[in-house]
Amino acid sequence: MPDQHRLLEIIDRFSTTSVALVGDLVLDRFILGTPKRISREAPVIILRHEGQRDIPGGAANALANMAALGLDVIALGAVGDDEPGAALRCALAERGVATESLIVVPGYRTPTKVRILGGGASSLRHQVARYDIEDELPYDGDWYGRLLEGLPAIGDCTAVAISDYGYGCVQPEIVDALRRTVGPKTWISLDSRYRIGDFAGVDGATPNLEELEVAVGRRLASDDEVAAAAAELCSDLEARFLLATRGNRGMTLADADGTVTHLPVFGTDEVADVTGAGDTVLAVLTAALAAGASVFESARLANMAAGLVVMKLGTATITADELRGAVIGGPS
Repeated sequence: MPDQHRLLEIIDRFSTTSVALVGDLVLDRFILGTPKRISREAPVIILRHEGQRDIPGGAANALANMAALGLDVIALGAVGDDEPGAALRCALAERGVATESLIVVPGYRTPTKVRILGGGASSLRHQVARYDIEDELPYDGDWYGRLLEGLPAIGDCTAVAISDYGYGCVQPEIVDALRRTVGPKTWISLDSRYRIGDFAGVDGATPNLEELEVAVGRRLASDDEVAAAAAELCSDLEARFLLATRGNRGMTLADADGTVTHLPVFGTDEVADVTGAGDTVLAVLTAALAAGASVFESARLANMAAGLVVMKLGTATITADELRGAVIGGPS
């Protein structure tokens, strides 16, 4: 078991560590309102508009988490030439992420998840409705060539994260392209929705339980079934490890040598909001690997971060100081 001093040492290295991320950038937009009355036109609540919050989501949330940890981050991705794209770049810049390497694609609608929240000034706001603006990047567009041209900029990074939300920025051949750029010693970690099996050659992956079930083609009810599936997918990907996130059941880590470890949930199993927790796991795992941690140490820190972030409302990030506090204080 890694001791407290060792984990704190890894966190301290974040401020001198460089990482990169390639992925599908999403804008999480929260519309805030106060209930006014029931509409005469339909049985719905009318909200008095109070404000709007724009927060990085998807791969952009992983970037924001990396920046919050104090890492030097290189971002590779695409946004549209629309208002949400501009808002997302601004939100990332405010969080310390350099956006010059992001590609602006004319005519592409930046994926945007709009949540409408209602509540009083002294009460918890609840989600009333949500709608998604979704588009898929054209595979034959020149934007992809420009993305590949930007890969040499990440050559000095010791770890790269891939965040695939299915909007077209991440294609399976990106693994080979990254490997040619960074070499065999750089960690490549992956978070992919429902097509994780297409990315053979990554060093590690972080599917949630549903994604793991889809990848292996069967339902996983017990710890033993999850362990077997994690080991199977790790082998299929020819990866060095696979870290399956399981909500209030914690995580399951499978190594290439066949060792499987179940990590209990950190803190309480009563969560406030799971939005973006997978992005936090990817960010902290990649950060720790880049800082020289072992796979098990990295999984421990990612598990702690997940336990912290699910206690925050909305799309949230974890700082290095919060992670230090978790290491020192242990589960609450």
